Amino acid sequence: MIFTVAAAFIFVLGLVVGSFLNCVVYRLKEKKSFVSGRSFCPRCKHNLAWYDLVPVFSFIFLRGKCRYCNKPISWQYPTVEICTGCIFLLIFNFQFSIFNFSSFAGSRVAGQFFTPDSLIGLVYLFVIASLLIIIFIFDLKWYLIPDKVLLWAVGITAAFHLYSFAFNFYPKGQISNFLFSAFGAAGFFLAIFLLTRGKAMGFGDVKLAFFMGLFLGWPKIVTALFLAFLIGAIIGLILIINKKKQMKSEIPFGPFLITGLFIALFWGKAIINFYLNFFV
Repeated sequence: MIFTVAAAFIFVLGLVVGSFLNCVVYRLKEKKSFVSGRSFCPRCKHNLAWYDLVPVFSFIFLRGKCRYCNKPISWQYPTVEICTGCIFLLIFNFQFSIFNFSSFAGSRVAGQFFTPDSLIGLVYLFVIASLLIIIFIFDLKWYLIPDKVLLWAVGITAAFHLYSFAFNFYPKGQISNFLFSAFGAAGFFLAIFLLTRGKAMGFGDVKLAFFMGLFLGWPKIVTALFLAFLIGAIIGLILIINKKKQMKSEIPFGPFLITGLFIALFWGKAIINFYLNFFV
């Protein structure tokens, strides 16, 4: 019962955070502060009341149109809110091993619930997920990975690793695993960037790959990159077949990298074991 209530709370929290992330993305693009000032309609600039900002439900109640100018509200808003809620719920399940996932924070807290250590790990994953969602939307819409957001993700991840290492959550040598994965992934993408002179890969993707390696470690980083290229190839092929894109058209790769990261985070170990079973 306690997990059902907690899961419902986490999902609602994700909806609220998703609504805030939509605001951050817009204001980051417009170079405005997202910690001050009231929310407003991006079309008519009218300040929004609190009942216009209820995640998902306001969109449904208003039938997808602004209350004040009657212009359509982008589907981005409810989509991001729902996706954030689902990702937060997956993180909650993952962190507390409800579905037999290994605890991210290490063996010391595995199988234990709502301890200070596991809650710190939960908040850490929520923050990183939120930053990644911002990067996902930004790159998808404007083909640009915001350095400020990525730098925060790298800094917070490094701080979490140092905290985990200091309190012996990681086995000896685990820090070198994350560093090796970070520089290895970044080096691989840098080689592609240099060989293609930036035509096949942007430098933002190089920096994002560094973060992914630092966050996931080995061997999950391999799974994430493989899935990113696979999903990117499939989506690209579909867009070309439907004549939405051409062979030389630019397609942002950041969203595929982040999708691969989330899949590797939640199911990377199972995917690796499934693959290795073919060789046993």
